[in-house]
Amino acid sequence: MAIDRRREAAGGGPGRQPAPAEENGSLPPGDAAASAPLGGRAGPGGGAEIQPLPPLHPGGGPHSSCCSAAAAPSLLLLDYDGSVLPFLGGLGGGYQKTLVLLTWIPALFIGFSQFSDSFLLDQPNFWCRGAGKGTELAGVTTTGRGGDMGNWTSLPTTPFSTAPWEAAGNRSNSSGADRGDTPPLPSPPDKGDNASNCNCHAWDYGIRAGLVQNVVSKWDLVCDNAWKVHIAKFSLLVGLIFGYLITGCIADWVGRRPVLLFSIIFILIFGLTVALSVNVTMFSTLRFFEGFCLAGIILTLYALRIELCPPGKRFMITMVASFVAMAGQFLMPGLAALCRDWQVLQALIICPFLLMLLYWSIFPESLRWLMATQQFESAKRLILHFTQKNRMNPEGDIKGVMPELEKELSRRPKKVCIVKVVGTRNLWKNIVVLCVNSLTGYGIHHCFARSMMGHEVKVPLLENFYADYYTTASIALVSCLAMCVVVRFLGRRGGLLLFMILTALASLLQLGLLNLIGKYSQHPDSELQLKLAVGMSDSVKDKFSIAFSIVGMFASHAVGSLSVFFCAEITPTVIRCGGLGLVLASAGFGMLTAPIIELHNQKGYFLHHIIFACCTLICIICILLLPESRDQNLPENISNGEHYTRQPLLPHKKGEQPLLLTNAELKDYSGLHDAAASGDTLPEGATANGMKAM
Repeated sequence: MAIDRRREAAGGGPGRQPAPAEENGSLPPGDAAASAPLGGRAGPGGGAEIQPLPPLHPGGGPHSSCCSAAAAPSLLLLDYDGSVLPFLGGLGGGYQKTLVLLTWIPALFIGFSQFSDSFLLDQPNFWCRGAGKGTELAGVTTTGRGGDMGNWTSLPTTPFSTAPWEAAGNRSNSSGADRGDTPPLPSPPDKGDNASNCNCHAWDYGIRAGLVQNVVSKWDLVCDNAWKVHIAKFSLLVGLIFGYLITGCIADWVGRRPVLLFSIIFILIFGLTVALSVNVTMFSTLRFFEGFCLAGIILTLYALRIELCPPGKRFMITMVASFVAMAGQFLMPGLAALCRDWQVLQALIICPFLLMLLYWSIFPESLRWLMATQQFESAKRLILHFTQKNRMNPEGDIKGVMPELEKELSRRPKKVCIVKVVGTRNLWKNIVVLCVNSLTGYGIHHCFARSMMGHEVKVPLLENFYADYYTTASIALVSCLAMCVVVRFLGRRGGLLLFMILTALASLLQLGLLNLIGKYSQHPDSELQLKLAVGMSDSVKDKFSIAFSIVGMFASHAVGSLSVFFCAEITPTVIRCGGLGLVLASAGFGMLTAPIIELHNQKGYFLHHIIFACCTLICIICILLLPESRDQNLPENISNGEHYTRQPLLPHKKGEQPLLLTNAELKDYSGLHDAAASGDTLPEGATANGMKAM
């Protein structure tokens, strides 16, 4: 009725009703475009989009905008996975394989940049210069195990380091948090008490990360200046968040290739200038812009990789890129040991991006994006380029793609901004659910990592920087391997649901079971409680905490990575980078909670874990609302994305009548409304749902 009133107010009259949105199953692009205008007024794409109705002038004509078109293009051209991609040979063409390889190689450089904070900003041991190492200050060891290990196509793998005065106090506080009693966290020592520890003019440092000098030792970011380390970590994360949001929108408007190339140019400028920083303020500012440009590279390469592949190869191609990035994570300690100085390390991390300047001449624009935005003139030139590179005969065009393309050359481009998703019914819901999943997975990962690597867990193996580093990297690697197997058998939605359930169980058991055990062990009021207190020592509880933390890190890593991939598949091509930007920015917000907690001297850590544990329960319910995208064609426009709706988690049994109508059974019931309004009676045997009464 609201749609009727909008049309009447615009001068369209109370005519026909729009077609009902698909509720069960997904439509192929051709069917989606054909079914959109049933019984309703043509939208800005001639009926191809059913989301927001365009404003109409009193004369009934659509308001002119950059996103409007006169009529829908040929259905054959809208079906990219079914017609255009097979015509080009799918992924079997040599040129397509070369392009996929070119999207894999930069993942190694991206891995270096993403894990660099673990070495550049590692908090070392320090003591007053001239006092000797034997008089090392009390409480200067780090509570973190390698700084920020954030990965934006994967998860942060180690917690953030804390201020030097926190170590002794946090040891008892963290242990109490896991056992249920939460004593107040110690505040930083005041000036008088800390004078004997930090009243030095110069310090000597013992850096554990393979470097002789890093940012902390370069500018003495200890004692009263320790908070600047966390600000430096903020800068890279905040730069990534803004980069994902802004470059995603730009990539949907001007194309993937320009954003990729300009991001490469500017990351070279800002990244190399970081190595020349003269103070920590300059370092943090330049790291913000480095993160901004790095986000543009990550985002565009991810979208290009997805858009090059046929349905059956998308997940495999994406996971190979993740493994290449992990190779950068495993090689980073050796690179740091080779460089010895943080400035040399920073320059060596950025210099490989010089090779990507060659992409200006060898990497084309996304053909799928050109077709979806109706830039058929450029698409025709690129198709001919593909056929020439693959040495294909254009006469083998059985489906007639090229003749149809010739007819549409005069069409004006139709570009869409991510804000259009606000007027949709199903698409915005899917993106919001994945944003919450990404935020929860990346945010709770830090809680598990801190529980395993914190000082409350007294495991000799985890007291070594490299043991911590490679333990968390190995957990991420095993998580990706398990994700490959699970997604193959359960699909995207089933795999995401399984990993989220594991994350919730690990979190609740760590918070609840260990809390209960700690309560019984401290107050043995009964014989049963006394037995529990005797049988459950602190070391056993620490082992349980480690076990739950490993399971939680394993599952939450998969949740974050799979949420990003899921979004890339269900978001239409015309706004794919914008949707990816939203999910990746949500992941960045999840990772940003870690340095915020560290900056506030661990205050609120236990509440932080509880909030994310509750979010996992909400996410389990919301995942059931998502569609299944395995072996499905990518949606090309917003209309396709709207019809890409939820299917049952389990397939129907043979002969079972589904509760919801399938696509073939959907009908236009606008005539029933018109008949009721005019007072006509329904035919004999007709019912409200259009089915004949028995």
